[in-house]
Amino acid sequence: MEVSEFIHRFVPASSSDHRTLLLLHGTGGDENDLVPLGQTILPGAAILSPRGRVLEGGMPRFFRRFAEGVFDLDNLREEAGLLASFVESSAKEFDFEPGQVIGVGFSNGANMAHSLMGLFPGLLSGAVLIRAMTTMPEFEYRGLEGERVFLSSGRFDPILPNADAESLARQLSTGGADVTHHWVDAGHNLTRGEIEVIQAWI
Repeated sequence: MEVSEFIHRFVPASSSDHRTLLLLHGTGGDENDLVPLGQTILPGAAILSPRGRVLEGGMPRFFRRFAEGVFDLDNLREEAGLLASFVESSAKEFDFEPGQVIGVGFSNGANMAHSLMGLFPGLLSGAVLIRAMTTMPEFEYRGLEGERVFLSSGRFDPILPNADAESLARQLSTGGADVTHHWVDAGHNLTRGEIEVIQAWI
């Protein structure tokens, strides 16, 4: 896939850190939403931030859903494949290391990030998943040894049941990932305290 086929924003690295953050927004967001977060948690790192290609009521997403928590898995696989190709072509276009890409996603973007890890092992070197849930309950994650994952969940999230977040943590751990599951006394919103914990973890 050509880089131009995804509306995106790229911020070159301004430090010697070789990692690149792949920022994946939530429903209704765009390529600018998570840039301040990325610059806060890993200052100076390169940033690649695409906009989801799927529209739901005019709001961008990374894959379709039939209802809250009920996903179109065929579309998920299709969009994940296109996004994986976009990341690979972007690494060549923008000259960043393809093996040093950390996915940072919120909600729908977090769900796409961990789906990428499962469907395309090795594409991401790790991930920060904020308010993520299982997308493919029967899917067996493999080949994630050496990859670190920070999963941040809200105890009072009205959208995402706690059990779904716990199930995702188990899936990723079973696949070999080193998972840190962080709980906050919050709903679906990201908190300042979480940002500080993520910054220390990453």
